[in-house]
Amino acid sequence: MRDVALRAGVSTKTVSRVFNDDPHVLPDTRAIVEAAMRELNYVPNALATTFRAGRASVIGVAVPDVVDPFFAAIARSVEDTARRHGLSTLVTSLGENPADERAALESLLGRQLTGLVIAPVGTDHSWLERWRGHTPIVFVDRAPAGLVTDTFTENDEAGAHLATAHLLSHGHRRIAYLGDMVHLSTETKRVEGWRRALREAGVEVDERLVASQVSDRESAASALERLRALDAPPTAIFSANARSSMALAHVLRGNPLPFVGFGDFPMADTLSPAVTVIDQDPRRIGALAAERVFARLEPDAGLGLDEVTVIDVSLVERESCRV
Repeated sequence: MRDVALRAGVSTKTVSRVFNDDPHVLPDTRAIVEAAMRELNYVPNALATTFRAGRASVIGVAVPDVVDPFFAAIARSVEDTARRHGLSTLVTSLGENPADERAALESLLGRQLTGLVIAPVGTDHSWLERWRGHTPIVFVDRAPAGLVTDTFTENDEAGAHLATAHLLSHGHRRIAYLGDMVHLSTETKRVEGWRRALREAGVEVDERLVASQVSDRESAASALERLRALDAPPTAIFSANARSSMALAHVLRGNPLPFVGFGDFPMADTLSPAVTVIDQDPRRIGALAAERVFARLEPDAGLGLDEVTVIDVSLVERESCRV
């Protein structure tokens, strides 16, 4: 930047203003500086900017699995919002092991991020408290454990209740719950929503109808085989997340069973039968989380902002609940 300023006969501050497209720079000055930039092949030094500002122009995004359609949509939405603010994103997968979460997050935070958006897998986040004074941290989909910070979650309990009640309205009384990691706050609430809908309909809750650790086709096939072997097998299924639903849809081909899935996923509407889902609107969640990062960077950022935001979900009815 000093070289460009010397070549153009201006200050380094003027070079910075030209590069950042400051409208107050005079046209003639802008032309001289831009010519000097071209001649010297000038690009900004992002590392130097980080040292000067105390943080990188990057928002970190940490999700369990970037291949999962729900989390991929959140990450993409954070990226779109960050780009509009002139920032980039750094995305990482946390995996499914809670023990691996802290190391992955500390690796991101050590890069002096502008902010961090997390869909957690861990069971203790109290250690993040020391980072909050420097870096805005926003949780999505799942609430943190042992930490109070900005959180955007969907109404898991109400969504599961809505899905189960919808199957009950079709005459089903033996409705299985198919999920993955039931220790997570999201699935804990979804199990409770399933139970509440059954109780309100006067249907006895049979815990044998709960199948967990369903994350791929093999585990879905095994769970379905066990459920169908019960003395009173289920006549319908509530699938608690998109990954379980995708696996279940494959296993049910040729031998369908009515089901509703929590979370939409690619091609859910083009399958045969098309899958009825509870729509979580992950792109909205990602956008709200990213905007909260920027809001927390403003002076008096704590004024008027709710730390916990619960987003309503909706039922998208297709064919799978009527087979």
